[in-house]
Amino acid sequence: MSRLIEFARALALAVLIALFAGASFVSAQTTAPKQVNPTAESVKEEQLLKELQRIQGRITIPDKREAVLIQPAGRDWREWRQSTLPRIGAVAIIGMVALLILFLIVRGRVRLESGFSGRTVQRFTAVERFGHWLTATSFIVLGVTGLNVTFGRDYLLPVVGAETFTFLSQWAKYLHNYMSFAFVLGLVIIFFAWVIYNLPTARDFRWIAEGGGIIGNKHPPAAKFNAGQKLVFWVTILGGLTLTITGYMLMFPFYSLPSATLTEINTSIAAIQNAQVIHAVVGLIMIAIILAHIYIGTIGMEGAFSSMSTGEVDVNWARQHHSVWAERVTSQEGSGRAVPAE
Repeated sequence: MSRLIEFARALALAVLIALFAGASFVSAQTTAPKQVNPTAESVKEEQLLKELQRIQGRITIPDKREAVLIQPAGRDWREWRQSTLPRIGAVAIIGMVALLILFLIVRGRVRLESGFSGRTVQRFTAVERFGHWLTATSFIVLGVTGLNVTFGRDYLLPVVGAETFTFLSQWAKYLHNYMSFAFVLGLVIIFFAWVIYNLPTARDFRWIAEGGGIIGNKHPPAAKFNAGQKLVFWVTILGGLTLTITGYMLMFPFYSLPSATLTEINTSIAAIQNAQVIHAVVGLIMIAIILAHIYIGTIGMEGAFSSMSTGEVDVNWARQHHSVWAERVTSQEGSGRAVPAE
């Protein structure tokens, strides 16, 4: 009987131990920390950006731009700046250079068919030439320095090194900013000097249809400026005006923001980003067109450069390329002035 009682006590103790152990195990499982997957459970970037746009706050310091913690649209601008803009630049500039080389190989230089007569007529006055060269020189400086601002870090920095690139870029910025005023002055001069001669006429359509004496062998009649030159003129004036407006927006950003609201600040930031896009694209297009203009005015057409170097052109050149204008000026000046023998 005593043995049976001892066995019952041992069995009861074992059951109690088992129940205690089981309860402890369940409690441990219940209170154990949950395993977290940092990749799956973390906040997504898009979700974070959406939430940040809803955050409202106040700022008391004078510069209210500091209230903008993050601008999601800036990522789109950066992506465009790093990927799309270089493609536009390659197509516009490298494409135009390749096209001009191919054109020179296939077409060759536009020769003066009757040769030089030895007599000249005045084509441009000193004021006209000053306006042209002021615009041209400043645009070349703006174009080169602008290309450095846009592409220098990616393409020039690895070649010249950080120290040289920093020095060049600092002076490029000064030149780009201050030469803009000379460019604007040049635009004003050539606009008032030539706008009357660059209004479209019915004669321009014939000039385009016949290739302007550049494509093919025809030489359609033209006044002081032909359709091609009118195109360059209006691209320079309208494109230059666009570059001026957007350029000064970039040079003097946020000038009206001390009392602006947060919404106005965000709008201004977006406007400046858009101005940078327009400034870059229009600048690249203008560089491409001006490259073609430089080609035609130098190696592309025989006798053309003297119109902007001395202001005079050979009578035969005037009759071949600007017959309507040549007829008028030669009737006023006679058959032209003789060129002194060298």
